[in-house]
Amino acid sequence: MANKTQEVGGIHFPFPFTPYSIQKDFMAELYRVLEAGKIGIFESPTGTGKSLSLICGALSWLRDFEQRKHQEEARLLETGTVPLSDGKEQPLSLSSSCKETPDTPRPAGEPDWVTQFVQKKEERDLVDRLKEEQVRRKKREERLQQIRHNAQLKYAAKRVRQEEEEMERLLCLSREMLAAGAEAEPREPLASGEEELVLAEYESDEEKGAARGVDEDEDDPEEEHVTKIYYCSRTHSQLAQFVHEVQRSPFGKDTRLVSLGSRQNLCINDDVKTLGSAQLINDRCMEMQRSKHERNRAEEEKPKRRRQEHQTACPFYSYEQLQLLRDQVLLGVKDIEQLVALGKEARACPYYGSRFAIPAAQLVVLPYQMLLHAATRRAAGIRLQGQVVLIDEAHNLIDTITGIHSAEVSGSQLCQAHSQLLQYMERYGKRLKAKNLMYIKQILYLLEKFVTVLGGNIKQNPNTQSLSQTGTELKTINDFLFESQIDNINLFKVRRYCERSMISRKLFGFTERYGTVLTPSREQPRLAGFQHFLQTLQPTVAETPVSPVEEGEARLPRPASPLMHIESFLAALTTANQDGRVILSRQGSLFQSSLKFLLLNPAVHFAQVVKECRAVVIAGGTMQPVSDFREQLLACAGVEAERVVEFSCGHVIPPDNILPLVICSGPSSQQLEFTYQKRELPQMIFQEPKKANQVEQVLAEYSRCIKCCGQAGGTVTGALLLSVVGGKMSEGINFSDNLGRCVVMVGMPYPNIRSPELQEKMAYLDQTLPRGPGQPPPGKALVENLCMKAVNQSIGRAIRHQKDFASIVLLDQRYARPPILGKLPAWIRDRVEVKATFGPAFAAMRKFHREKSVPS
Repeated sequence: MANKTQEVGGIHFPFPFTPYSIQKDFMAELYRVLEAGKIGIFESPTGTGKSLSLICGALSWLRDFEQRKHQEEARLLETGTVPLSDGKEQPLSLSSSCKETPDTPRPAGEPDWVTQFVQKKEERDLVDRLKEEQVRRKKREERLQQIRHNAQLKYAAKRVRQEEEEMERLLCLSREMLAAGAEAEPREPLASGEEELVLAEYESDEEKGAARGVDEDEDDPEEEHVTKIYYCSRTHSQLAQFVHEVQRSPFGKDTRLVSLGSRQNLCINDDVKTLGSAQLINDRCMEMQRSKHERNRAEEEKPKRRRQEHQTACPFYSYEQLQLLRDQVLLGVKDIEQLVALGKEARACPYYGSRFAIPAAQLVVLPYQMLLHAATRRAAGIRLQGQVVLIDEAHNLIDTITGIHSAEVSGSQLCQAHSQLLQYMERYGKRLKAKNLMYIKQILYLLEKFVTVLGGNIKQNPNTQSLSQTGTELKTINDFLFESQIDNINLFKVRRYCERSMISRKLFGFTERYGTVLTPSREQPRLAGFQHFLQTLQPTVAETPVSPVEEGEARLPRPASPLMHIESFLAALTTANQDGRVILSRQGSLFQSSLKFLLLNPAVHFAQVVKECRAVVIAGGTMQPVSDFREQLLACAGVEAERVVEFSCGHVIPPDNILPLVICSGPSSQQLEFTYQKRELPQMIFQEPKKANQVEQVLAEYSRCIKCCGQAGGTVTGALLLSVVGGKMSEGINFSDNLGRCVVMVGMPYPNIRSPELQEKMAYLDQTLPRGPGQPPPGKALVENLCMKAVNQSIGRAIRHQKDFASIVLLDQRYARPPILGKLPAWIRDRVEVKATFGPAFAAMRKFHREKSVPS
């Protein structure tokens, strides 16, 4: 694709084709936001080339930033000074590149010679750092250049793998020889002083590197994190599509891009992948690395003692192989699938190999959860200090953050976890250290109290326990802790113990083992009773009949230990009291009841991102209404109003290619107002599939029907697809061209105002956010904004490219109110026609579609 460089405001933007004018405006504004270090809210409708605008705008800024930085470093190294604005020179220590704070106050009365000495030392330190950074950068560029131009290096990983396999074969032969010799004749005792002549256990430098592991590289000088752009989106397919856009762009050949994903997506160890659930895969992977490190330390500390055999380490976790994979990752732009294929070829873990590549990468592509969850960021090696973050498809960002940091556990899970942990302690209690026993007993106590606060008994079957009290109760975190009688337990320490001890993984292995493995006769009565109890906790076939898995329907992963879910709930209880609530849902039986943590303030988790980053851009096809982002997310995160920049561009379609109508009454002059109170009236109106795997089938039939329209002798004149707002077809599916010539919104999709979660969120906003003059309460504004976000997402399904056209019908008189109209996207809002009666609306629709159906 040709490179058509565009100059906008003196800035050169490489582009694969001549961009739309709105794309030029988008890139120029994005460049200014990144340069000024601001927070940008960008709205660009689907079909306007938003992804390419983000890529070319952001990478053009990064190109110029790196060039200026290198020029400044070269000047500093050459002159030792940097010019001030008045033309004078200032020492190196006051440069913006210096990591020390330039305005650090000196103690009053400090002698001049001390000040000069400190200043000279800072200058020398800065020069040394710049020199080291240049050397590292030069080595990396030379290494990548070698790989790029020397075809022989492509097979380096394969040669190393062959050497390792040969070494392992020789080691096996050596062990067999030693074993055979030991059986043939006993060893002769060594004479005094002869021990020094015997070779000690040998370990190569490569094995030491691998044993030290990715997370324990403190002995290695860590590579500096270059300034980079973190791009994140919601789904795996959206990230892959973005990577493909980068490959097609003028930056596709020279950009060092890393695609990050979960172990579930990147693991190439078949034994680990078969575990199914993400939690089990994570724990198993960490356990394999930990067992390798512990085995190595044990061998160093006690070389002469016969030791218990540890579990084998992952064969794809080789330090040298990971280094080679890192260079291959940086060499060209690759998506997740390509990264996995590369890891299989090199027999190196793509999950850890991609993490190795983060410091030197210019563009890091990752899912929402990895960026927005602090613990996951740390585990992945992501550092946001001074970096740029682009969050795409951000219309549901607030809900995403809330969902990531909320947790729910059922009464059944609490009882299962308690029973399993109690059996585990009874079996291994004598082998455990005192601290382990103490924490296990604390966890058992917590589980018992959680069941009690729901009204149940931990010693009885949750399936058959009826609760005397039913309904939903909402409490602050502190009130819940007091009522549960667990306020005397340090949940921070319990949480840390669960993370470090991996108790949930041990517990899962224990229950899995004794569900299938025969045990000695003396242990059978106790374990048989344990197995019987576990079986009683599962619903019987008569209670919940299981339907057969249909063809094409995804199979569920293996269930994780219930304690894994409970750990998330325990972590949520460490949230500040004002930022969350605990919902006690009592539903007749303990099995159906649950405890749920609801996060009220997502800004508390977003604050660290905006605080550390140089600039943050949240973008989407439909960002209206933006007041939620400004108030709930940015203002509550401590972002000053002057740092926030809004950008919204129109659509690329001609003005006459869209007909938005608000219809206030029907053919019988009945006022159209689909409120909750009027939902049962016969004058008002009221399909999408119930199962996700049937969506493609329905869409295919719908598309086939439309293609048959207009055929000679055919009787089909069109097709109607009924769908629910917020359902499987209202977001993420393109109904372009003939698939979506008219979108009809029946009523206004307000959320359930009676929901305890929504009521608490409304009350929280009313107490937290200020109310402007003439404005509705923040809680009421939240309900309207949730409704209009759903509307905007749904009506945006039809217009997908420059030559597309469609009519949009808003079938409810409430859409005619100015506050509601003001929350529509600008490119729709400016063209809306309000029709008080049905006749003029129908005439306008007929005229529009007749004109558009005529071939041009």
